[in-house]
Amino acid sequence: MSDVLARVLITGASGFVGPYLAHALRERGAEVHGCGLGTPPPGTPLASYAQLDLSDESALRTTLSLAQPTAIVHLAGQSSAAASFESPEATFQANVGGTRALLESVREVCPGARVVTAGTSEVYGPTAPGVRVNEDTSFAPVSPYGLSKAAADELAETYARELELDVIRARPFGHTGPGQQPRFMLPAFAQQIARIEKGELPPVLRVGNLDVTRDLSDVRDIVLGYIALLERGTRGRAYNLCRGEGVKLTDLVAQLVALARVKVVVEVDPARLRPADVPYLVGDPTRAEAECGWQTKLALAQTLTDVLEGWRLEA
Repeated sequence: MSDVLARVLITGASGFVGPYLAHALRERGAEVHGCGLGTPPPGTPLASYAQLDLSDESALRTTLSLAQPTAIVHLAGQSSAAASFESPEATFQANVGGTRALLESVREVCPGARVVTAGTSEVYGPTAPGVRVNEDTSFAPVSPYGLSKAAADELAETYARELELDVIRARPFGHTGPGQQPRFMLPAFAQQIARIEKGELPPVLRVGNLDVTRDLSDVRDIVLGYIALLERGTRGRAYNLCRGEGVKLTDLVAQLVALARVKVVVEVDPARLRPADVPYLVGDPTRAEAECGWQTKLALAQTLTDVLEGWRLEA
């Protein structure tokens, strides 16, 4: 285990990604601490957990002082592009204000800690079909969520450059896995199919805009990407975490429907359409592969199977 993994604090540790990251870090011998708004799932391997909002900077500084982390992975924030259209101010407060509060508190309490901020591919906005965006691609977000994450990314870069904090910017592309909430696309579809199989819903899968191409990975690969950045990333650098391959949402839905145990018909639900969307977004993972030795390994077919099976257990 590298020294940077001695004591790792995860913000947003009670969310979807946090518990996966906690398990992966613990497997590498790290002492893992967490903070967040909710309560982590039972069995999440945390040495300590503080329930707090990052806007409470006094509580945040206390948490950092007690944990004395050698590294921090900043996952906390508002993570839904769709929800950001309904609550843009809250989205900016969570994503920009939360990042500022964390970095300022790190500067005061544990300035030697390495920080990985979890951004998003949504900062890039629409790209030309067939083009893989790299970390030098200009930002052109189309949602309040993407804009807030672009601002948080720039803020993190400023703290690394001007204030010499050891900050690395991760830009994960779409990722899913068992346990993701149904306000996100694929778990919403999988939940519907599981309920259809149980006879709780008519055999109609209601979807939004499927005429888009995305770069989708498994959350279990993405958390290994965060760890790789902690261990081998370069201060101030940005790194795409992605598969590097596009997949059409129509194909993903077809794969899920093929896994269903009953016949399912797909219908577009206007209520599921976003005010703005990105038709094509695929990333270039070359930098993370070359500098950090990370790449995705889990096949999407396995991910889809696991997500659906998770909802079958819940339904």
